[in-house]
Amino acid sequence: MLAEGADGARVGRVVLVSCEAFENLPPGLPGRVSAAAARVPGGLALAAHSMRLPLAARLPVTWGWMAKRPIPRDLLDDWFRPLRTSRGVRRDLTAFVRAIPDTDLTAAAAHLAAFHGPALVVWAGEDRVMPPEHASRLAACFADGRYVTVADSRTLVPLDQPAALARHIARLVACPPRERRVRISDLVRFLPDDGTSVSA
Repeated sequence: MLAEGADGARVGRVVLVSCEAFENLPPGLPGRVSAAAARVPGGLALAAHSMRLPLAARLPVTWGWMAKRPIPRDLLDDWFRPLRTSRGVRRDLTAFVRAIPDTDLTAAAAHLAAFHGPALVVWAGEDRVMPPEHASRLAACFADGRYVTVADSRTLVPLDQPAALARHIARLVACPPRERRVRISDLVRFLPDDGTSVSA
């Protein structure tokens, strides 16, 4: 959405948490394996069923690098049950993964400068899937961006350090945005596009 030009008219603040960016698409080893599985008939179904095995769920190619501690079994089951039991879910996910373009997100990141609200990039201190250097690069793409690192965490920061993440988000929400002058170009989108003139 931000890459498509959202500049604060509807979005006031942004938080990005250890996410795909720049050339990291599909993200890391797990992402590349998942993308490959989607291109093999029955690959996603096999992957979903394999998550029932505790050892399989802790492999680097699956979820082993995603969290600092083992992901609870009931949570994994909630995530993968629809993929195991619904042909429609498997069909839609396969179509989605195959539709992801074979390119990176560098060009999309360049559009983030159009967003003028406060932006916070939160990165896991021990991330092995999302490159650590992407945190500062992403923050620098925003007009009002900064980044923080959450210690003792991997990619799934909400699971590893939920309290720390909540504190960072609360501080962002409490911080008033910088004053910004309204530009004529900001108002153009609200004008009728049928040639009708608007008078005060």
